[in-house]
Amino acid sequence: MSPQGFEKGAVGNHRHEDHDTTNQAWLDCTPSMIHILEDLLRPNLRLVICGTAAGTRSARIGAYYAGPGNKFWRTIHVIGLTPHLVAPEDWRLLDAFGIGFTDMAKHHFGMDKDLPADCFDAGRLRAAMEEIQPGALAFNGKAAAQAFFDRKSIDYGQHEESIGKTAIWVLPSTSGAASGAWRIGPWQELADAVRATVAS
Repeated sequence: MSPQGFEKGAVGNHRHEDHDTTNQAWLDCTPSMIHILEDLLRPNLRLVICGTAAGTRSARIGAYYAGPGNKFWRTIHVIGLTPHLVAPEDWRLLDAFGIGFTDMAKHHFGMDKDLPADCFDAGRLRAAMEEIQPGALAFNGKAAAQAFFDRKSIDYGQHEESIGKTAIWVLPSTSGAASGAWRIGPWQELADAVRATVAS
């Protein structure tokens, strides 16, 4: 059994005898109402980062990219998108830097390989991007981008398609489970492009 009495890869199977109140609100919601992690989306963002779904630790503590092996927070500091290293628990601070968050699957959590094929909502993400029009949408990992575009193969870097004025990027996953494919180069290219767009 995974944290909070939920089965890995889905929401449900509530265990009310679990007295950990970290995300107690989950226990009061029906599955159709639950977002595992709250979105950080608003107009005038420089960048929105989109993953596949919350990892198990992220779901437990309510913070994006909180897994012990995840390179996300150090990466966005090293490439210059944040002026200091931010802790996962302080993810809402990125709003001040013009960076937002969402996931392709909002009602499931766990490893990509454990997620059901029908859990990704590309239409929801596209509609959100059309509404708020951030400078860029960046997929943290190919799996999220493949689900969005419904493609089995996709390259890293800036994609040929955009959503209105929103450029689309596909980046190597920062997950510790994907370390074999990790390289920081595409992330640095994204950061350079975001800064150039803001400066223009």
